[in-house]
Amino acid sequence: MKGIVLAGGLGTRLLPLTKITNKHLLPVYDRPMVYYPIEKLVKAGIKEVMLVTGGNSAGDFLRLLGNGKEFGLRRIHYSYQEGSGGIAAALALAEDFIEDDLMAAILGDNLFEEDLSRYVQKFEEQGKGARILLKEVEHPERFGVATIEDGRVKEIIEKPEHPASHFAVTGCYMYDGRVFDIIQTLKPSGRGELEITDVNNAYIHAGQMSYDILSGWWQDAGSSFEAYARAQNLVRELKLRSKE
Repeated sequence: MKGIVLAGGLGTRLLPLTKITNKHLLPVYDRPMVYYPIEKLVKAGIKEVMLVTGGNSAGDFLRLLGNGKEFGLRRIHYSYQEGSGGIAAALALAEDFIEDDLMAAILGDNLFEEDLSRYVQKFEEQGKGARILLKEVEHPERFGVATIEDGRVKEIIEKPEHPASHFAVTGCYMYDGRVFDIIQTLKPSGRGELEITDVNNAYIHAGQMSYDILSGWWQDAGSSFEAYARAQNLVRELKLRSKE
């Protein structure tokens, strides 16, 4: 199984902090933001990771991360996304890297309290299709929201005005190789991007989507200044507890 960290985008929600750097290079407590998703993948047993980025700071990732040995990786690969075509478009750049393997992709600004190992293991046992991680949140209208019926995800709606549940889709997605065929069928949304929600709904409609519900906290650190500040505090508290 291989890992992908999606660290592109313009980071406009965190301007002016992102005026001269990529948001995934910003510090979260004692290390750069991008370290956290890489460490989660490595702890889950993944030894090969591709980082997809873009913009003017792409070279900074290479200087920071090198060949990935600092994290215990066999190697880290890099791909460059021109423009901002959306998460699904960024994911498509990893097709040659993934080949016939399963994958776990994490958004570079998503931080998770939990060890993701058991979820990755469940997907490896699943062997095909897709698996997403959900988290019950207070304001689901800010996220992609999953409708669950009879133990299955029926549909995901992006930022619904009237959410059908409080279960947000987090930025960790597990797919088989069919994902690249699905991406080729997508049309740009109203934002002009290829949406990961459309990918997930394609798996749902094919009856090939599984899910888990996280018990620990999850933070989309790059979505706003408030979220970025919460991420700092959550990571700080977690690390202080681990020292007790």
